[in-house]
Amino acid sequence: MTGVEIGALAVVALFVLIYLGMPIGIGMLVVSYFGVAAIRNDAVAFRMAGAVANDALREYLYAVVPLFVLMGLLVTVSGMGRDTFAVFQHALRRVLAGLGIATVFANAVFAAITGISIASASVFSRVAVPEMARHRYTKRFATGVVAGSSVLGMLIPPSLLMIVYAVLAEESVGRMFLAGILPGLLLAGMFCLTILLLAKFRPGFVFAAGAAASGPTEQEAQETLPLARVVAMALPILALVVLVLGGLYGGFLNPTEAGAVGAAGALAFALMRRSLTAGSFWKLLVEAGQITVSVLFLIMAATFFSRMLALSGLPTAVADVLLSGPIGPMGFLVIFLATVILLGCIIDSISIMLILLPIALPVATAAGFDLIWFGVLTVVAVEIGLLTPPFGLSVYTIKSALADPDLTVGDIFRGAIPFVGAMIVTLAILIAFPSISTIIARL
Repeated sequence: MTGVEIGALAVVALFVLIYLGMPIGIGMLVVSYFGVAAIRNDAVAFRMAGAVANDALREYLYAVVPLFVLMGLLVTVSGMGRDTFAVFQHALRRVLAGLGIATVFANAVFAAITGISIASASVFSRVAVPEMARHRYTKRFATGVVAGSSVLGMLIPPSLLMIVYAVLAEESVGRMFLAGILPGLLLAGMFCLTILLLAKFRPGFVFAAGAAASGPTEQEAQETLPLARVVAMALPILALVVLVLGGLYGGFLNPTEAGAVGAAGALAFALMRRSLTAGSFWKLLVEAGQITVSVLFLIMAATFFSRMLALSGLPTAVADVLLSGPIGPMGFLVIFLATVILLGCIIDSISIMLILLPIALPVATAAGFDLIWFGVLTVVAVEIGLLTPPFGLSVYTIKSALADPDLTVGDIFRGAIPFVGAMIVTLAILIAFPSISTIIARL
C-alpha cells in the first residue's frame, strides 16, 4: 500500500473507532502509531510517539489553557453571570423582547471573561430562563436564546477553541483572539435581529399565550434597580474585562500572562463575594485540572495524528485533487464547512477540529487562504454543532441544568433553530467579507 492509501485508511479507521465508542484521543494515538508503523516501521512509530509527547506539550504557550479554564470556572462560581444578566435586563426593560436581547448581550460580555460555551449555557439556563418564564416568554424561546447565545463563548475572546486552532495552525493566539472580536459582535447582532424579527412577525413563538406581543407591560417597564446597585454589579465584570483584554490587546501581557492575571482577578472577586469555601475551591481546581488534562491530551494525540498524515502524504494528495479539479478553493471551503457542521451533530467541538484540521490546513494553505480567517470560519461552523441534533451539547447542558420535566430536548432544539439560521447567515457574511475577521488581527 502507498502512504496516501495508508493515511486514508487511518482516517476511516479513526471514525470507525469513534463510532464504536473509543475515546477520541486514544483512537488518534492508536491509528497514528499503526499508521506510522505501516508507512515506516515500529521503531520509527515508537520514537515519534515519544517525540510528540515531549514536543507537543512543553511549550510555555500551553499554560494558557489551565489559566483561562480556571478563570472561567471562578467567574461562574462568583455569580458574575447572574449580575451581568441583571444589568442588561435593567438596561433593556423597555425594549420589545428585551429579556431575550439582554440574554444575548450578557452572554457576549460573559464570553469575554470565560471562553467556554458550556459554562455560559449552564449559567444562563439557571439565570435567564426562569426570569423569561416569569415575564411570560415561552420556554421554547427562552431556552433557544440561551442555547444560541451560549456559542458566543467560543468566538468572542478569550476562547478555548481559538487556542486549540492557533496551536494546530501554528498561528499567534493573540491574533486569533483579535480576529474573533468583530465576528463575535456580528454574530451577537444577528442574534438580536433574529429576536426582534421573531417578536414582530412570530409572536406566538416568543410570547406565551395571553402575553402582550407589542412590548413590555407598564409594570415590567417600570421595574428598576437603584443606580448604585447597577454600578456595583457592573464594575467587577468591566474590571475583569479591562484587566484581561486591555492588558492583552494593549501589548502589556501575552496570552499566558493575561490568563494568569484574569484567574487571579476572578479569584479575588470570588473571595470578596464570599462565594468560595475551601472545599468548593478544591473541587474547582480539580475540575480545572481535569478539563486541562483532557484538552492537552487531545492536543498531543492530534499532533501525532497530524505528523502521521504528513508522513503519508494524504493532505498533499487531497490538496492536489481538490484545488486542481473543477471544485477549486471555494468548493473546498464549502465542502469543509459542511463537513464540520455535519460532524457537529455527532462529535464535540474540539474533536472535530483535531480530526479535520490536520487534513484541511495544508489544503487551505495551498489554496492561499488566510489561516486566521479560515480559523474564524472553522470556529463558527464548529459552534453550529452545539445547537444541532442529535449531539447538541449546549442543548443537553441546558436540559440538565434546568431539570424541568415539562421541557423536552426537542423543545430546546426547536427553540434554537432560528439561531442556527442566524449563524449560517453570519458564516456566509464572513466568507463574503474576509476583512471582518482579519482587519484587527493584522494591524
